Amino acid sequence: MAGQGPVRLSGVDVNTWRPSVMPPADAAALLDEVAAMLRAKGERMTAPRRAVLTVLAETAGHLTMEEVGAVVAAIAPQVHRASVYRTLVALCDLGVVQHVHLGHGATAYHLTGVGGPHLHAQCRRCGQILDLPATVLTEVAASLREDHGFELDATHVALSGLCAACSSGTEQDQPAKAHQHSHIATHLH
Repeated sequence: MAGQGPVRLSGVDVNTWRPSVMPPADAAALLDEVAAMLRAKGERMTAPRRAVLTVLAETAGHLTMEEVGAVVAAIAPQVHRASVYRTLVALCDLGVVQHVHLGHGATAYHLTGVGGPHLHAQCRRCGQILDLPATVLTEVAASLREDHGFELDATHVALSGLCAACSSGTEQDQPAKAHQHSHIATHLH
């Protein structure tokens, strides 16, 4: 998305639905909005794109490609696994979906939202993923640019640390997990 401003999806405030499932009316509006964006680029809303967007709109959290693929297989069995991956990449390029590299090489996907790409933090003990405003690292980015000529793009990786519960000691009895993702909704509308 280099050179583009934040993607704004009119009529759908995807920031208001996290961490619960997006209401069906908002999911339908999202599909219509993305279809219009695709048509403007001379592309069309394909069955894989519709299925992947439906999964991301109707499932809370940050999902791996495997998790997206599992739900897509349940709702649209004709969509091949490779099409799911290509669709996620295309939707990231369009600016509608954001990917983030989590600890130990996992990559998670979610809707970008009206504010555009943002930062993430992941608890190294329990695996919780927090959405952070893009401004969290503004001063660090400015310092890197000024001192080293380096342009920071931290939207593709999660910052590592301990969440409030783990750092306060309330989670000490739980074993560390490599990563944890939100549960996939078992019923999609």
